[in-house]
Amino acid sequence: MIYKRGKNGIYWYRFMWHGKLVRESTKQGNDKVARQMEAAHRTSLAKGEVGIREKKPVPTLKEFIRGRFEPWCRATASPRTWRDHYAVGIGAILGFQPFASNRLNEITSEHIAQFVMARQARGLAVSTINGNLRVLRRIFGLAVEWGAGAIESMPKIKRLPGENHREHVIGPDEEARYLAAAPSLLASVARVLFDTGMRPDEAFRLKWEAITWVNGRCGTLLVTHGKTAAARRLLPMTPGVRATLEARWRAQGCPVEGRVFGAPTQSGHIEGSSLVKQHRRALQHSGVRPFVLYSIRHTFLTRLGASGCDAWTLARIAGHSSVAMSNRYVHPQEDAVLAAMEKLGGHKTGHREVEEVRGQPDPKVLNA
Repeated sequence: MIYKRGKNGIYWYRFMWHGKLVRESTKQGNDKVARQMEAAHRTSLAKGEVGIREKKPVPTLKEFIRGRFEPWCRATASPRTWRDHYAVGIGAILGFQPFASNRLNEITSEHIAQFVMARQARGLAVSTINGNLRVLRRIFGLAVEWGAGAIESMPKIKRLPGENHREHVIGPDEEARYLAAAPSLLASVARVLFDTGMRPDEAFRLKWEAITWVNGRCGTLLVTHGKTAAARRLLPMTPGVRATLEARWRAQGCPVEGRVFGAPTQSGHIEGSSLVKQHRRALQHSGVRPFVLYSIRHTFLTRLGASGCDAWTLARIAGHSSVAMSNRYVHPQEDAVLAAMEKLGGHKTGHREVEEVRGQPDPKVLNA
């Protein structure tokens, strides 16, 4: 039989031959070619041209991480994602002896439970432990997808409940107090985030050549980089965003190109770490309940969903790769549902009124 494995849709074949399992990747995405390769292998076995091929040795978790997973992370992830997510997770995983010394197919859900208990014993936050588990899940997912040794499935890896998902919604009064207490740079960034819903990193990367002052009512800005391909999008500027960016543009000498929020960093723009102290002081001086900058994006999307925006439009504005991510912000009110149903069935209702009883016209129609 042939079957697909991995996100790339590669076909594998599997069959029994004289009591032994034969399983190999065809490295093909075409099912017809895969069937032909399976048939050719069966024929070769029947003719005695080849023997049962030896299974690839299963690497230890440490061997797989160092040899394949870590190079893949460095090549595909951004420097920040590698530093703050993958490198931290890899360090925690390899520091747990039962993981590092065992082969991939020997690691069970029990080992993972022991890993979680060891992390909890160190007093680490739920979000930190779940971050480590996400990395571990990614490791096993790629091991299965890449066909590392004899591993066909991954152990169950469940995240801990109670993680802070940065879902604090900032009220209008809190927003005003926070912006009034924030220093100029932080206030400019926050204003853009509050009125566009951009991810903080997207705002940090913003360039002058991505801003157009004449489009629409107040101009537009183009998001060119993000977490996924869907992150590239054109957003209209509100009067507040335009005033903020225009003031910054004039202060910089009306540049044609360059970073809006430039800084002497390796990336050439400000980073989240650049605003930590300013953000902390703004929270203290304003008396606003503590939140992280990413909560501003969640606040914007929550307000957008409450305004009646549909999930498809919200996904486009937010740069979500899936509408399912946007659905949690969209909660239609009962009145909106009834209005939609009335619009859908309006023409049918009219026919029903005229022909409610065949041969007996509706009095409303006669009096019209």
